[in-house]
Amino acid sequence: MRERRAALDRRRAREFEAFAAGAAGRLLHAAVLLTGEPPDATPRAQRLLITALSRTYAEWDRLSGADGEDPYDRARRELVLRFAREAAWRDPARRGGRAGGVLGRLGPQERIVLVLRLYEGLAEEQTAALIGLTEERVRVVCARAVAVMREPSRRSRPGAGP
Repeated sequence: MRERRAALDRRRAREFEAFAAGAAGRLLHAAVLLTGEPPDATPRAQRLLITALSRTYAEWDRLSGADGEDPYDRARRELVLRFAREAAWRDPARRGGRAGGVLGRLGPQERIVLVLRLYEGLAEEQTAALIGLTEERVRVVCARAVAVMREPSRRSRPGAGP
C-alpha cells in the first residue's frame, strides 16, 4: 500500500511540475502587471505566484481529474484574489504614492480587470464571475481603465517637467 501511495505521489508531483513549468511564466507576468513592480525586482509578484501555485497544488487531485476545474484557471483565480485582498492595504496608490509599471496609473480593481480582459483574454462574463462583479461593472471599469491608459502622461506633455 505504501508503495502504491508513493507512486501516486510521484506521479502527482511530475504532473504538477509539468503544469508549473508551462504556466508559471505567464502567471508571473500577470502578477508583475498587477503589482506594478519592475521586471528585474518582483518579490511581491513572486510571492503571489508561489501562493497561487501552492494552493493549486493542494487541490491538484481534484483539479487533474476529467471533471475537475482547469488548473490554470484555478491558479489564475488564486493569484487575482490574493492580489485583490492585499491591494487594499498594500497598494502604493492608496498610501499617496503611485504604483509602477505600465498600469501604474490605475487602481487595483482597474488593473485586475485589464489584466484579465486584455492580457488573459477572459470574456466579461468570466471576469465578472471571477472577481465578483456584475458584467456591466466589469464593462465600465474596463472602459475607464482603457481611457486612463490612452491619456498622455504628464511627463509626455510639453512643459510638464522631467
